[in-house]
Amino acid sequence: MSAHAFLPTTLALPALQPARGRPRTFRPDSAKAERRSSPEVAERVRPLTRGQVGDRLQELGDLYAETSGGDAWAWNQARAAFLRRLAADARRPGFSLLIAETTALAGYAYGFPTADAGPWWAGACGHLGGSLLRRGAPGGLFVVSAIVVPPRVRREYRDQVWNLARRLQRRLLADHGAALGVTLVDARDARTVETMRSWGWRTAGDDTLPAMPPTVPPGPFRVLVLAPGT
Repeated sequence: MSAHAFLPTTLALPALQPARGRPRTFRPDSAKAERRSSPEVAERVRPLTRGQVGDRLQELGDLYAETSGGDAWAWNQARAAFLRRLAADARRPGFSLLIAETTALAGYAYGFPTADAGPWWAGACGHLGGSLLRRGAPGGLFVVSAIVVPPRVRREYRDQVWNLARRLQRRLLADHGAALGVTLVDARDARTVETMRSWGWRTAGDDTLPAMPPTVPPGPFRVLVLAPGT
């Protein structure tokens, strides 16, 4: 296995528009669901085992592609690239994937815990400071690698605790007792940064996190952090 499989990658967050040329998954009460973005009891959130993740790879890839935008060719490209990333992340120690479902898959998020000696940090050298690791101790840091939710969850009720993305990211950190969540976003991807901030994430160095380093090292990544319970 190539060491490149464990280099840091930016957050997987699909685009706002569904892919053209692919049927959208039917879900009961869709009109009501469009009026409200993931009410508290609308989706049941539960973890999958590694074996269950493997059994549902095709379904996970389909949902990612459906919310990634583009024509049929782009749909297939986005799906294939995402599944490669998911397969690599699933081999990391402590990997965890949560799904939200009603009668069909409604969304999911996944990530993994990390420590200063871990290969993810080694690959991120120059973009993450040692003070970030100290901020996460002793509970540790949890890397949120992907949040896959319907477009409406990114548009509506983003500050509500029952927003599906917030529920998924909050549960990931709580299940692992993490002191802090962390993710990397492409520095050029202003839309994703704005969406993540609307879900409670903050850029490392914000005044809201005074223990963080005052500046973020230059580079292709923007480091975002999330306090537990957000």
